[in-house]
Amino acid sequence: MPTHPFYVFDAYGTLFDVHSAASKYQAEIGASWERLSQTWRLKHIEYTWLFAQTGRHTSFRRLAEQSLDYAIALVGGVPPGVRDKLMASYMTLSAYPEVAEVLADLRATGARTAILSNGDPDMLEAAVSSAGIGAHLDAVLSVQDVGIFKPAMKVYELATRHFSCKPGEISFQSSNRWDAAGAKVFGMRCVWINRAGLPDEYPDTPADVVTRDLRALL
Repeated sequence: MPTHPFYVFDAYGTLFDVHSAASKYQAEIGASWERLSQTWRLKHIEYTWLFAQTGRHTSFRRLAEQSLDYAIALVGGVPPGVRDKLMASYMTLSAYPEVAEVLADLRATGARTAILSNGDPDMLEAAVSSAGIGAHLDAVLSVQDVGIFKPAMKVYELATRHFSCKPGEISFQSSNRWDAAGAKVFGMRCVWINRAGLPDEYPDTPADVVTRDLRALL
């Protein structure tokens, strides 16, 4: 049996590679493609924090577009048509290699699995379908149901309400250290998927497990 009965996953950066969109068009973007991709991601997260802290809400896709426009401006522009290609690719980001296997194996042990994401429902549906992992998930939960982005506590409560369980019964996995910290404050067991080998930003809310990929769950 699994260590925990419920495994909840962040989507972007944890299951889906947020840099795969820019990587796909790196030849057209040129040498600045990595800077563009990193800026796009960081600014996207920053925008969600601003909306959460100021009590407003909008679509995740709208913020993805705004943060992409900022990143493009920062690197000095991209060729015509590339912006639209990047946004289209963001809807079907590549899943990390181990994702399908880990989700399937967890389900095989009797665990229940879900995504808990800032993403819009249609974005998540497209990404899950493209990755072919829908059969390995019990639920795909979006912050749109509560009208605020992570790390608001009511977002993590979506998972406990869905599974009718206590926070401590959930193992929450995220590659975003701030997201793992938020879930930890809520009371969940947290696994930080530290794919980039980064130093810990939030020592006051330590992750229960730190690993380079999801295989550690097995």
